[in-house]
Amino acid sequence: MVAMDPMGPSESIYNLIPSDWKEPPHPPRYVEKKFEWNDRRKPPVPLRTDHPVMGIQSEKNFINTNAADVIMGVAKKPKPIYVDKRTGDKHDLETSGLVPKYINKKDYGVTPEYICKRNEEVKKAQEEYDNYIQENLRKAAMKRLSDEERDAVLQGLKKNWEEVHKEFQSLSVFIDSIPKKIRKQKLEEEMKQLEHDIGVLEKHKVIYIANKK
Repeated sequence: MVAMDPMGPSESIYNLIPSDWKEPPHPPRYVEKKFEWNDRRKPPVPLRTDHPVMGIQSEKNFINTNAADVIMGVAKKPKPIYVDKRTGDKHDLETSGLVPKYINKKDYGVTPEYICKRNEEVKKAQEEYDNYIQENLRKAAMKRLSDEERDAVLQGLKKNWEEVHKEFQSLSVFIDSIPKKIRKQKLEEEMKQLEHDIGVLEKHKVIYIANKK
């Protein structure tokens, strides 16, 4: 006994699929193109049978041309040198300092501007001091110190400063009381005043003092 398919051969499930879905279309076939090189960047290599061009002559006379260039040209100036040993060691003369080129400058021997300015300031300060003294001479009788008196006063001020400075150095490192603070401040003021007086005497050669009556 043979079993039969109830659906029959004409009713197979594969018959339900459209025929154009069973075989997909194939992609177009790629055809390789032949590569052609048309751009020649360099000239072709000459063949072994090629011969160079011969017999080309120039009408230019190179001997006469070179001779004319030498005659008409400017001779090259030799570089100045100097020799400092018997063995003939040569050195550049321009950078040796032996050439007196600075004396040919326009500003050679001229006082620099900053020195002139400083001299003017010193001169002005001396004039102001002299005017101040003259004004005080008119108001009260004043006496000019001699050089010996000025030196004696200057040395006395320096000695006083050394004594005050020595006393200042002997103070305690820790200032923990009001009297110590007052003492330290007083010594500092004395040293400052002495330094000012010493500076005035050293700066001015002519010193006037009030005449005590």
